Amino acid sequence: MAQLTPREIVRELDRYIIGQSDAKRAVAVALRNRYRRAQLPDEMRDEISPKNILMIGPTGVGKTEIARRLAKLVDAPFIKVEATKFTEVGYVGRDVDSIVRDLVEASIRMVKEQHGSRVRLRAQVLAEERIAELLSNPLVRKQSKPLNPIDILLGNKPKEPDVSPEETQRLQLRKEDIRQKLLKREMEEQEIEVEVEESAPNVEIQGTAVNIGDMMGGLLPKRMKTRRVRVSEARRLLMVEEEGKLIDMDAVTQEAIRRAEQDGIVFIDEIDKIAGRNSTGGPDVSREGVQRDILPIVEGSTINTKYGPVKTDYMLFIAAGAFHVAKVKDLIPELQGRFPVRVTLKSLTREDFRNILFQPENALTRQYTALLSVDHVRLTFEDSALDALAEAAYIANENGEDIGARRLSTLFEKLLEDISFNAGSDMPDVDLAISSEYVKSHLDSDAKERDLRQFIV
Repeated sequence: MAQLTPREIVRELDRYIIGQSDAKRAVAVALRNRYRRAQLPDEMRDEISPKNILMIGPTGVGKTEIARRLAKLVDAPFIKVEATKFTEVGYVGRDVDSIVRDLVEASIRMVKEQHGSRVRLRAQVLAEERIAELLSNPLVRKQSKPLNPIDILLGNKPKEPDVSPEETQRLQLRKEDIRQKLLKREMEEQEIEVEVEESAPNVEIQGTAVNIGDMMGGLLPKRMKTRRVRVSEARRLLMVEEEGKLIDMDAVTQEAIRRAEQDGIVFIDEIDKIAGRNSTGGPDVSREGVQRDILPIVEGSTINTKYGPVKTDYMLFIAAGAFHVAKVKDLIPELQGRFPVRVTLKSLTREDFRNILFQPENALTRQYTALLSVDHVRLTFEDSALDALAEAAYIANENGEDIGARRLSTLFEKLLEDISFNAGSDMPDVDLAISSEYVKSHLDSDAKERDLRQFIV
């Protein structure tokens, strides 16, 4: 885990998220406490559990983005789940244990990718060796077909064809010539037939996808299928296959489980939707049941997965909800107690909208400028245009549903609809400056329109 101080963590989050300093400080302290805990003696470390966080605020103000960027910042396993997707045990739907299974799967993918990057150069060499073998000797594919399981049991092996020394030398020279061409990328468009493994189908058991091949423990022979592809695609397919052979999956699984247990971050969204009031019957009973099912996972328990038992004691849980109708006190007291850190995120102001338009590294103005530059349109935004867009977004949220920063995406699509539609790869370079007049002429109706439904009795 990166040894970042809370100030450094907040500074990194500021690169992508505007405002919400209280929430950033809370997650920064929680993350730093993980590092502090890791430096303590074992007997003390086991006694310290993460202080889970409850974010309260309207949609589109950065709750999910803060959690996601936090996990990416320290390369921690992360999943986002919606509380409304789960049901109480005994009802039809996903059980809450799948939260931990999904986190472990995310951790496996992350660690496998990291291990794969270490052997990628070796895998590329092996993949190109196989391609050179196939191109120099087309018969090699037929000779390398997997044996029938019955032949394996009986010890029957196919007889290798006799090849003269002259033929062997000729094939070696041809193979070396092809290898050099592959290194220079001179054969990328040539087609070739390769055999690749066909993955076993997945079946869904209690809401979790399970691979049939994994269930059989590798007893079934691997199914192969022939594909005719370009050399560039064959290299990619064979590299994936060779990486799988070079990676030690036992080491990957062991490290992934450790990282999920110690560094995993679970973001539970819409937790206010399972907070029922006066739950005497109907759907509120199931909602309270979901809360009680989530409680042991947040408190700390051991969940069985196909990779082995996984403990949740030291995972960091971040819950979030708007809490417009239900309130935090409507959650069961035990669950409330497991989220001791509570932060309230504020609705976005005009100034926030303006800053969102140009300050973050992934600002919408940069995104659309990059997109349209592909079709030779060079966009620029005047300061007055940013003010007009911020004003339009703020008024639209005030008059209608408050969807936070997502309102800007809606406005941008309408603002640049004509430009995006008419731009094409055959058009000459065009310089286009977006001014406040342009914004108002295209968004004036949205900025002034009131939601009259609120006045209907």
